[in-house]
Amino acid sequence: MVDDLWWREEDAEYIRHRSRRYPGATNIEPAWTAADPRRIVHDPDPKSRTGAVRVIGYSPSAGFVATIIATGAAHAGVTAWKSSGADLRDYEGQDPR
Repeated sequence: MVDDLWWREEDAEYIRHRSRRYPGATNIEPAWTAADPRRIVHDPDPKSRTGAVRVIGYSPSAGFVATIIATGAAHAGVTAWKSSGADLRDYEGQDPR
């Protein structure tokens, strides 16, 4: 969802198997995290203690809004999930212009 987002193999596997850790969770394919022109970027993420970036954007491949956490200037993806709650409200409530 950030233009230069990339995934380490272990982090890609982590999001591909979310439902193993969180029953009912949606597994995420890294390819689904491609940049959304309407994405919301919180840099830094206000919930992060390490200065990570939070990106919220729609994935046409997945068919839903996803939240991605990335670190570093190179935007390495760390985790991702199907957005809900405040993240989803923020994305859906933004001005469409």
